Amino acid sequence: MVESGGSGRPRPENDKPADHPTTPPPPSTPTPATEPPPNPSSPPATSPTPGPEAPEPGAPEPDETPTRDGAPEPGEAPAGGGTPADDGAAAPGGSPATGPGGGGFGEGGFGERGDLHPERPHAHSSAGGGRGTVLGEGGEGKGRPPKAPEPRGGLLMGRPFGVPVYVAPSWFLVAALITWVFGGQLDRVLPELGAARYLVSLFFAVAFYASVLVHELAHTVAALRFKLPVRRIQLQFFGGVSEIEKEAETPGREFWLAFVGPLLSLVLAGVFYLALQPVEPGTVPGVLLAGLMISNLIVAVFNLLPGLPLDGGRMLRAVVWKITGKPMSGTVAAAWVGRALAVSVLVGLPLLTQSGALGDAAEDSVGMDTVMDALLAAILAAIIWTGAGNSLRMARLREHLPELRARNLTRRAVPVESATPLSEALRRANDAGARALVVVDAHGEPLSLVREAAIVGVPEHRRPWVAVSGLAQELTDGMRVSAELAGEDLLDALRATPATEYLVVENTGEIYGVLSAADVERAFVKAMARPS
Repeated sequence: MVESGGSGRPRPENDKPADHPTTPPPPSTPTPATEPPPNPSSPPATSPTPGPEAPEPGAPEPDETPTRDGAPEPGEAPAGGGTPADDGAAAPGGSPATGPGGGGFGEGGFGERGDLHPERPHAHSSAGGGRGTVLGEGGEGKGRPPKAPEPRGGLLMGRPFGVPVYVAPSWFLVAALITWVFGGQLDRVLPELGAARYLVSLFFAVAFYASVLVHELAHTVAALRFKLPVRRIQLQFFGGVSEIEKEAETPGREFWLAFVGPLLSLVLAGVFYLALQPVEPGTVPGVLLAGLMISNLIVAVFNLLPGLPLDGGRMLRAVVWKITGKPMSGTVAAAWVGRALAVSVLVGLPLLTQSGALGDAAEDSVGMDTVMDALLAAILAAIIWTGAGNSLRMARLREHLPELRARNLTRRAVPVESATPLSEALRRANDAGARALVVVDAHGEPLSLVREAAIVGVPEHRRPWVAVSGLAQELTDGMRVSAELAGEDLLDALRATPATEYLVVENTGEIYGVLSAADVERAFVKAMARPS
């Protein structure tokens, strides 16, 4: 048997480290591991306007995270490897590729790979941006599971500034609702329109959402200006969502990124006000301009309320972050203010309507109108409360992301040549206490990785006649990752090249081991469940 040396080439049998185990454990056969936990969150990562869309998923936060036998957790040594040193390097005892340690194939077991969703895009909505998190879809191609289609979010309307804009199916529902409600108001103001009032009100619904799109484009342009990637803009039931994939680096940028949306809505309200001055009241243009002015003013004021997931909550978070120097402190403060705001909306909005403060006399606000007001208040309160909770969960995840280190999650690997029978390869892996196989050429250069799921699918009695090359996935440049990667850098690298396993190498080119996507998935879910 050969093991990898410092150059990435196999080390001859007589050149083993002195501390390599002398008595190999009895070979064992792999046993399937438990199914990886479900994705911590699913698209969309944002909340619907006025608050961020409930989780890209509103993924439940598990109370308990199942793990597979032998699978390392963040901060633990790789399976079968030595305990990592404080600086993140493997402690004496060797790397997972070469050093001693227990946990062979039979002991560690195998599991199916789950799609990685380490972090979802942050979102700014027209009533405030909630942040969520996404990390990669499945891969396509030979030896890979089919790639999950990228979430589209509805009908593609265009790509301003290179960012796709989608109209969600729920928009058509709210457009019909606005058309019906505004049409009823037009019947009182302009009764001479007749049935044509519904065409005018439909135009108002489209124009209002065009204003919401301008609000979202303001967030998008600011994000691109700060070199933050924007995944998409989606117009949906309660407004719009801009999905920004990374955090602002400073509280000042966070403040301006949130503030530009309400600022543009205020500017639009002012523009419609100026356009209204020369127009005769009681006409179709006058009613439309007045409606657009008021609706944009409401969007701006509502978004400026100081609680997550609204834009005002992001601004409050930035202020507390600046004062304390801790982004997590800002998130906690703004999230709890957001929850208090949700309770205030739930109780206060119906009371304001009943009191006539919103324009209707108390005696007119009875019956179905009262029920509709209470329902609207409940929906808004639920959106704000859920968005605030999601912001807290995502902040906790970002706080624990640095614990996801490639070095700590890597499995020890054994290099084998392509013609090696699977049974022999497993015997060598068990002898070395390894849990992964790397197929190398005659010169020891890595060619491919033997897929864990493929090994599980081969019955034990057929393994002596199956070559490892038939179960391997060819290595591409993106499947080679540095052992020093951690946190978002690691997740970005895996997302760029979706696969089930990755070859982990040192900066010198030495093979360190194999990183399983399923192990990263479990570590990610555990980070989500761990309290701050």
